[in-house]
Amino acid sequence: MRVVVKIGTSSLTDDNGRIRIDVIKSVSAQLANARSAGHEVLLVTSGAVASGVAGLGLEIRPSDVLSLQALSAVGQPQLMAAYHAALAEHKCVAAQVLLVPHDFVDRQQYLHARDTLNRLLEFGCIPIVNENDAIANNEIRYGDNDHLAALLAHLVGADMLILLTDTEGLYTADPRTDASATVISVVPADDPLLSVAASGAGSDRGSGGMASKLAAAQIASWSGVTAVIASATNSTAVQSALAGESLGTRFLPHNRNLSARKLWIAFAAEVEGRIVVDAGARDALVERGTSLLPAGVVQVEGSFDVGAVVEISVEGSADIISRGIVAMSAQTVQQTRGKRTADLTDLAVVEVVHRDDLVVLKQN
Repeated sequence: MRVVVKIGTSSLTDDNGRIRIDVIKSVSAQLANARSAGHEVLLVTSGAVASGVAGLGLEIRPSDVLSLQALSAVGQPQLMAAYHAALAEHKCVAAQVLLVPHDFVDRQQYLHARDTLNRLLEFGCIPIVNENDAIANNEIRYGDNDHLAALLAHLVGADMLILLTDTEGLYTADPRTDASATVISVVPADDPLLSVAASGAGSDRGSGGMASKLAAAQIASWSGVTAVIASATNSTAVQSALAGESLGTRFLPHNRNLSARKLWIAFAAEVEGRIVVDAGARDALVERGTSLLPAGVVQVEGSFDVGAVVEISVEGSADIISRGIVAMSAQTVQQTRGKRTADLTDLAVVEVVHRDDLVVLKQN
């Protein structure tokens, strides 16, 4: 079995942002055991920025993009050194791989990344993956490693995605405020839980939270991958998940299988605006899988250019039914909204969003 394991900053670092070597040793031991059992394993790890904060002795984590990128450059080598030492104790070789969202959008980059990761697995390495925060252009402020891990699972054709976090799994309610809250053991592929955002932003040392893990679980499910959310403090979490034992929350795979590019559009791309459509356009998009045309557009929100990713909602509802890459700027959409295609003979492109660049998120 091929498995992607992800661990977040809040689980990897203490309150002062220092790397917890005991956690890295525990995770590394689990990865090594999985390798010994014949599984292929990849790890997505956070913690570079938090490690950089501690490495420079800063009392407060900065919030501006440039500082975060610089801190990741300081912290990433320290993070990899810790993993290298921990895995070496089990005679395993760590291989650092840094990715950016563009690697999942550009077909050539996508194939190159996949081939490199496959070759590393053939060599018997354990790829240690992180976002290339130090040089990524504006990605760090909206990227998080839950999304990266789910996209990676699709990239390498993984069978399972294991998200190790600071909770036991997905609860029926917030356990911090509701003593009766219990862990949901299994979430079916069509469960509404995979379509709503959970509360809770992550810790002040990380960028994730349960909402991003639910989004990652949906990406995995729509890739045909089983996802598991489990506690990072469980020293046998990886083995238990691979064995199919009851552990945390298990999200079952969907029969829907999106391309990496559409997964990126749906879940990982930065949204730059919103287009509100009428009921007729909604039916055309959802029921018939058509492109979005100006005739069905009711309202345009935000300022965006051609190639931007936008959300699409239905008039009178706040629910997002789809996302897509626009073929028109916000100004052009505003000028042509409500007009029939026959009246747009002066335009080279008559689709607001082409169906090949559109992902339906809600089907009913």
